[in-house]
Amino acid sequence: METCPAVKNILLLDSEGKRVAVKYYSDDWPTNVAREAFEKAVFAKTQKTNARAEAEITMFDNYIVVYKFSQDLHFFVTGSDNENEIILASVLQGFSDAVGILLRGNVEKKEALENLDLILLCLDEIVDGGIVLETDANVIAGKVASNSADSGAPLSEQTISQALATAREHLARSLLK
Repeated sequence: METCPAVKNILLLDSEGKRVAVKYYSDDWPTNVAREAFEKAVFAKTQKTNARAEAEITMFDNYIVVYKFSQDLHFFVTGSDNENEIILASVLQGFSDAVGILLRGNVEKKEALENLDLILLCLDEIVDGGIVLETDANVIAGKVASNSADSGAPLSEQTISQALATAREHLARSLLK
């Protein structure tokens, strides 16, 4: 029986293995203690590798873990042992590239923490309930940017889609009065 590609979790850890942003989509790790232990163990296993240019793949506790490092951030995507590695790698690449776009190329912990809302929205655009929705970084970043558009910004500083969203919002408010 064929199933949709699924992700167990997506982790964004700092260079010390501490959480920056994480999302779990399965009950394989039912408690926060179990999740933190998994994160620590995965980080310990992968920290000595050089996964900066391209994503690396490893098996860990009967899970496939695809990971990539960017400056002081470590990106991880976990799937079951029978999941397609190429799809997991696509999710990882989409996530890391979308974060790079949203952070304007400044992919480091400080910037990530300052824009944590964008990163969490990014995770929501990529995976929903473990099911992969989108892997194209430009589409992901575009949706996140339009969802988080500051409708209070002057129209001259907004993109066309943001300006249209602002106009729709103002029109809807005036019709509801």
